[in-house]
Amino acid sequence: MKKIPPDDIEKYFLAIIPPSPVFDEIQTIKEYIGNKFNCRAALRSPPHITLHMPFWWKEKKEDTLCRSIDKFCKNQPPFILTLSAFGAFEPRVIFIDVPENEPLKKLQYQLHRFCKIELNLFNAHYRELPFRPHLTVAFRDLKKEMFYPAWQEFQTTSFHHSFEVSGICILKHNGKVWLPFQFFSFGNNT
Repeated sequence: MKKIPPDDIEKYFLAIIPPSPVFDEIQTIKEYIGNKFNCRAALRSPPHITLHMPFWWKEKKEDTLCRSIDKFCKNQPPFILTLSAFGAFEPRVIFIDVPENEPLKKLQYQLHRFCKIELNLFNAHYRELPFRPHLTVAFRDLKKEMFYPAWQEFQTTSFHHSFEVSGICILKHNGKVWLPFQFFSFGNNT
């Protein structure tokens, strides 16, 4: 039986949200796949690369969470991130791939460690899984019989963009969808 959290607990996660026009292009792809292949779950969050999986936090302590994440971000340098081609986790997930990127890997490792030490956030379920950065465009409700036609269409589709990662975002679940809650800039960026 799934434990139901108290009313004052909300769900959050930490991610990189690409800037426009990359954001807009990915959102268009998600809408296209949602309409053509009848899968809408990926539309319940903005295009993003997850850095810390969803966690529960007391809503009345959001300011503590935000101050801590801001403190972490002030010590991080901006870096360039490239998105390249499409990938899949058969038979349900289609994503935009993020090629090997040392600054991203370092950021995720440091953020995960910071969240454990400073915020006492643990995602024990994910500790054995390696960090595999990607931007999901279809998942969960993409039926197996629709996955293969969708993957056939996207596996050879070209997609290549680079952008500067200048901060991270806390996303908050409103009961139906994930929404950007607060953005935190790296270093002295404004």
